[in-house]
Amino acid sequence: MDATPRGSPSEWSWIAAIWSGVALFDATQTVFTMRSQGMHHAWIQLFVTLVLSWLPWALATPLVVRLGRRYPPVHVRPLSSWLMHLGVAASVGLVSAAWGALLEALLNPWAQSSPASFSDIWLPKFYNGFLSSLILYAFILTVSFVLDSRRRLALEQTETARLNEQLSKAQLSALRRQIEPHFLFNTLNAIAGLVREKRNDAAVTTIAGLSDLLRRVLEGSNRQQMPLEEELEFAQKYLDIQKVRFGERLQLSVEVPRELFSAQVPSLILQPMVENAVKHGIARRVHGGAIRIAAFRSNGMLTLSVYNDGPSLPADWETQSGIGISNVRGRLQSLYGEGFQLNLRNQAPGGVEVSVSVPFREE
Repeated sequence: MDATPRGSPSEWSWIAAIWSGVALFDATQTVFTMRSQGMHHAWIQLFVTLVLSWLPWALATPLVVRLGRRYPPVHVRPLSSWLMHLGVAASVGLVSAAWGALLEALLNPWAQSSPASFSDIWLPKFYNGFLSSLILYAFILTVSFVLDSRRRLALEQTETARLNEQLSKAQLSALRRQIEPHFLFNTLNAIAGLVREKRNDAAVTTIAGLSDLLRRVLEGSNRQQMPLEEELEFAQKYLDIQKVRFGERLQLSVEVPRELFSAQVPSLILQPMVENAVKHGIARRVHGGAIRIAAFRSNGMLTLSVYNDGPSLPADWETQSGIGISNVRGRLQSLYGEGFQLNLRNQAPGGVEVSVSVPFREE
């Protein structure tokens, strides 16, 4: 659908405004040019005649636009369609010539002592202005086509943005559902173990941390982006609960400048990165290991990275990437198009780092 309904008051207003401007410009230029050359005419009548002579084209514009939309001149059409456009252009030119001839016969703008009759003016005026009629008709079709194309493009971009937002929300919802089952299972097992070991204070602390984590998930369920500070707090809560399971085997360091805390990042962007670091790095080592979360800004981009000093990626890791990283890539694609980077690589002398670069924006 067009953004502006066909034949709406807004469309008529634009048509009236454009043709009024053309008529006033033509009449003013013609009258002042003739007067400056010392000619003697009935200037008021001439001005009125020249202004009103554009009325047929103004009234015909909606019809021309409608025909142009129904039979676009850029498409390959039967000859009959082109003949239809030619016929309409000639008809409008004929009516315009008749209207102009009538005005000249009634107002005598050229101040002739023996004014020409309507029949003497009409057909010569039509023949002399036939080429101008074709040019005006083609001009109306061209402007209409360009405006309709821009309107359609704007609607398509709006629809694409809406679909991308829906896709991103669906992916975020899938990510939240992905977090809950196995994470809850592991956390509840860890709490049960603490209770069996009679470490009641640690169990209560873990339950409170789990409750806070789930509350944050629910509270941010409709937010596509959040400040980096809140994202770091969520990741910290997640890792605090994981430390109940791993104890001293899990070490964490955060290297994020405070001036980046207000930067907007996709919500839950760090969680799958941290989860992969725990699952594929720390959990596979008897003595555990360390996780480092870092961030920096460069060339208008914000880069977030999560490093773990666990086993290196296998040679065929790209064909074995998990749901978490695939989900991250899909969300970034829907939010930023091609304006992001996602890298997963081995680090020397050991360990794995995943990094995400997105446009830097502040709230």
